[in-house]
Amino acid sequence: MRPLSISLRRRLVRCALAVACVLPVARGAGQGVPSRLADTTFWRLVNEYSEPWGTFRSENFVSNETSLQWVIPELTRRVAPGGVYLGVAPDQNFTYVAAVRPSIAFIVDIRHQNAMEHLMYKTLFELSKDRAEFLARLFARAPLQGVDTTSTAEQLFEALAKQPADSARYRDNLRAIVTRLTDVHKFALSDSERVSLGCVYGAFFSQGPDLTYNYSSECRNPGPYGYGYGGGAMGPGPGGGMGRFGFRMPTYQGMIVETDSAGTNWSYLGSESRFRTLKSMQERNLIVPLTGNFAGPRTLRAVGDWVRARGARVTTFYVSNVEQYLFQQGDEAQRFYENVATLPIDSTSTFVRSFAGGRFLSADTLLMLRPQSPNGRSLQLTSSIAETLRAQREGRLGSWTAVIGVSRQ
Repeated sequence: MRPLSISLRRRLVRCALAVACVLPVARGAGQGVPSRLADTTFWRLVNEYSEPWGTFRSENFVSNETSLQWVIPELTRRVAPGGVYLGVAPDQNFTYVAAVRPSIAFIVDIRHQNAMEHLMYKTLFELSKDRAEFLARLFARAPLQGVDTTSTAEQLFEALAKQPADSARYRDNLRAIVTRLTDVHKFALSDSERVSLGCVYGAFFSQGPDLTYNYSSECRNPGPYGYGYGGGAMGPGPGGGMGRFGFRMPTYQGMIVETDSAGTNWSYLGSESRFRTLKSMQERNLIVPLTGNFAGPRTLRAVGDWVRARGARVTTFYVSNVEQYLFQQGDEAQRFYENVATLPIDSTSTFVRSFAGGRFLSADTLLMLRPQSPNGRSLQLTSSIAETLRAQREGRLGSWTAVIGVSRQ
């Protein structure tokens, strides 16, 4: 047999790569997603898959998407358990994760402080035996009285309100958080990361369950996008602080006791079973916080490579309204969709996004998409990832308005 020429070999390699790109990976191929990540593996992913820290106009300690749960019934019908979850921002991801039950979750946010907030949550899940203990630790309160594992979220917060914030518990709990991360898990936290953890936990201690999206800590670094509001004159009150555009922001408590359109509470603290689902994943290092730009060159692609190598699929990608900002920043929306196109997906893979406000949309579009959630703050939407990418390739996705157009309630 004659040896193949170099040029022919190169052509065959390119052909093989092209086929590999379009053929689906068989389920069960590769190593499979592990049931647990070693501490060293978790920390390596957190560092090696992350990009340089970026800034955003707010610290986002708490979500402001009141319709967060409205898409969950459809999402659980569409997405089978066991896939890979991608998300952004803080603890609203836990509610989606508890509902769709992925094998692993990666939370990507341009703010490194968000990763520190997730490490705080990780530790509190690990240290707490149930929801009542979790809430007491989160807000530095004495153990809650008169509640048990059958209590509703409302009952837990009623019990929490009877326990004042305790500065000694705050100091002890913060020390326990750092000690568990550094001495038990052996995560090498930098000095700035320790400061960030203090700012995050301090926000929950100082504001309690009335903490809102508006609150700004001493660590706030909005870069060129600052809104100018903070925890002072515009700080949160019992009904939630007012946002820049006049929206009344929901509190942490308000977000946890929210429901879907049928009145079902899907929150991760809405039932003990959902809490235990998250606790188990946190104990097995299966909720991985990463620092990255959705339009950046490394993070999303690295996650995609990791998932593909294990024969798995990204089945849920909660993007909030990040696309809205990407369309305002040069070609970043285009680069984001190019990154998404490298992810291993299937026909069920779904974007979950949030539409709020409306200053970027026409009056007709606003009328069509008027939110139906109780206080009108947000509207949660879904779309097929594959169909969204098809619209982008065909040139039909040139604006945030067009993205809303390919989404559905």
